[in-house]
Amino acid sequence: MQLNILSGGAAQSVVTALADEFRAATGYELACTFSAVGAMKAKLLAGAPADLVILTQAVVAELVAGGQVLAGGCADLGRVRTGVAVRAGDAAPDIANPDTLRRALLAAEGIYLPDPQKATAGIHFARVLDILGIRGEVEARLRPYPNGNTAMRELAQAQGARLIGCTQVTEIKSTPGVTLVGVLPREFELATVYTVGVCAAAASPAMARRFAALLASEDTRALRSKAGFELGSA
Repeated sequence: MQLNILSGGAAQSVVTALADEFRAATGYELACTFSAVGAMKAKLLAGAPADLVILTQAVVAELVAGGQVLAGGCADLGRVRTGVAVRAGDAAPDIANPDTLRRALLAAEGIYLPDPQKATAGIHFARVLDILGIRGEVEARLRPYPNGNTAMRELAQAQGARLIGCTQVTEIKSTPGVTLVGVLPREFELATVYTVGVCAAAASPAMARRFAALLASEDTRALRSKAGFELGSA
């Protein structure tokens, strides 16, 4: 027995951490696909089997409106900010304001990011490069990957000097070999609420609701916070 989950990469560390506990309690394995939010939405709309989705609040709302996700099966997991990373042990660049961020990106030999067309953080970071007026200058040094987790793993293993990455904080914090420098400057802040939703075509709706409730519960609050989710007051 398995529960099929389509999720943005931001929630990967939390979902993975709960897999053994859920299997022990229910006998259900978690069959998860983690990738860019846009890619997961497209996969669901194309008919991929899914009991649960974990996507941005806005995208889940679209899916509720379209009838693919049940309105009564949704719960917010928390807010995730977008940050900057370097390899563990590398000097942390100054990213405190737009000017210093601009200089850090121009100095980088490689810039690692999630899909700039389908991933939440990748789309936003591409806009930041446009606002800074440097996209053309750094285009050849961009290293896009399907999702932020993959981008951070590649950054951790990359060779060279002055390498930098940008994705959601949860994806940075869960990747060995990279270090969170900090979140984007206030002018470029992106804080995204992630929501779990039960799919209308779920094969195991009761188990889907059970796992959704676990994800959003007080029992997993500390786990989500440690992973990089910002939570409201209890």
